[in-house]
Amino acid sequence: MQLHQLRYFAAVADTRHFTRAAEREHVAQPSLSQQIKALERELGTELFHRARGHVALTDAGQTLLPLARRILADADTARREVQEVARLRRGRVRLGATPSLCVGLVPQLLRTFHDRYPGVELHITEGGSQDLVRELGVGALDLALVIAPLASRGPALVARELFREDLVVVSAPDGPGPAGAELRVADLRTMPMIMFRHGYDLRELTLGACRSAGFEPELAVEGGEMDAVLAMVGVGLGVAVVPRTAADRSGLHVTPFAAPGLHRTVSVAHRGDVSPPRAARELQRLLYEATGADPR
Repeated sequence: MQLHQLRYFAAVADTRHFTRAAEREHVAQPSLSQQIKALERELGTELFHRARGHVALTDAGQTLLPLARRILADADTARREVQEVARLRRGRVRLGATPSLCVGLVPQLLRTFHDRYPGVELHITEGGSQDLVRELGVGALDLALVIAPLASRGPALVARELFREDLVVVSAPDGPGPAGAELRVADLRTMPMIMFRHGYDLRELTLGACRSAGFEPELAVEGGEMDAVLAMVGVGLGVAVVPRTAADRSGLHVTPFAAPGLHRTVSVAHRGDVSPPRAARELQRLLYEATGADPR
């Protein structure tokens, strides 16, 4: 099984067309078809249903596709690792982070990194922790800033704790909201809530805290991203539980939780079976410096 065979296979799976796949890979269509047939012979099964004007993956092809993508991603990482040897003059870092961290910690971190290594490409993916863990697992990210504990699927992940952050309740400045200087989780029982979409760690953390307090929260709206949730809180549709960093930038009314409070732990994670590229390791080192975390 050759890398170029897997690349041709993935191209046909993406385009559902042998000629367009050959054009994308800059190879003659007969050569591409021959290589895929050779791959099918080696595997002992067909990977595509072929019909005039229509190409579809077989069950075997569906099974191979995510594995092929992971192998190709790992091979790409290996090539870049070699290219980065010359003092990080070239390279790429693919960093994932939750939306609140993208407007808090990440911008200054990337500014510092870019000033030191201007030739290294920076790619940022914004999403919930569960989404980012999946992206790490398939090799689409080098590092991710996620919320512990991790629900890893696929390859084992290595995570190092960076810091703990307080969670608070935000409400509209001129609307109904928490009456006191602080509140308990149980006080949320009587407040309509704006809830994040599935895949956000804040959703699971908030729901878990409410259930531990013995109730299911009343959801006025659910399914939003960070900006949408804050905007809906701002027009008085309900309250939301968000990190302190996001709350302080929102212009909304902020109410902390009474002791012991609600917190989240921010960690930096990468795949355990593949060492991050050199540029990613340097970004990780800068993360430890910026947050005062122990790299051990």
